[in-house]
Amino acid sequence: MKIINKLERKFGKFSVPNLTIYIILCYIAGYVIELINPALVYYISLDPAAILRGQVWRLVSWVLIPPSAIGGLDLFNILWIALILYCFYSIGSSVERAWGSFRYTLYIFSGIFFTVIGAFILYLVYGELLSSMMALSFSTYYINLSVFLAFAFSFPDMRILLNMVIPIKAKWIGYLDILYLANAFVHSGWAGRTAIIASVFNFILFFLCSRNVKPYTPKEMARKHKFKKQVNEGKKNFQNSQGAKHRCAVCGRTELDNPDLEFRYCSKCNGNYEYCQDHLFTHEHVK
Repeated sequence: MKIINKLERKFGKFSVPNLTIYIILCYIAGYVIELINPALVYYISLDPAAILRGQVWRLVSWVLIPPSAIGGLDLFNILWIALILYCFYSIGSSVERAWGSFRYTLYIFSGIFFTVIGAFILYLVYGELLSSMMALSFSTYYINLSVFLAFAFSFPDMRILLNMVIPIKAKWIGYLDILYLANAFVHSGWAGRTAIIASVFNFILFFLCSRNVKPYTPKEMARKHKFKKQVNEGKKNFQNSQGAKHRCAVCGRTELDNPDLEFRYCSKCNGNYEYCQDHLFTHEHVK
């Protein structure tokens, strides 16, 4: 998407590397708050009426609310929470590596922004009393599910273990995620529906409305990495050659390696890149 590309060039320095770790730390803090004093959770919830009365910290503090209650600190719940957080870390980190820190940061924060906007719309529609009652229903749970969708889209053929046993392609997990969101939308209250709409809208904004997501697929990134590796090897080989007038930017061969090789410059590459006859028509154009 051209808009995102422009934003990345202008605001890329404001990205948050390893954002998934910070999200997990927020969840851990939320679980601790629930354990110490569950009543405190209300004072950090996303309540538009309270925000308009001056409690502006709620615009951010609601992300501390964990997706589900602890339900006790027995060994099973601790292990279950640790497993969920580990899975979220693995998936979120994979998406960040595939997209880059800026796009992943923008994806998470735009989901949070859309959820806040949805909460205020509910406040305008239902009034202060009902919006305050729905405040505790807001969390980043559905934003996390949208990260699963992003993972399934970016790595459709990657095999993961369902229930730690059954191997299944990520795209099928994505389909199950969509079905789960549809079912949750039907059976949730308006607070839950608003959060679902915000997360799905965020996913649509990044993918279905994007015209140029191919450069960020794992296959395309692997191809670019291979090309850069070939170029680097070619430069290394060129440094070892002496007196050569021509060098292929991909394989690094010169006329000293093979006097019969023909070399041409590519008019579509941005710069003076010369290629041998084997790579003139197969190389990736430098933009």
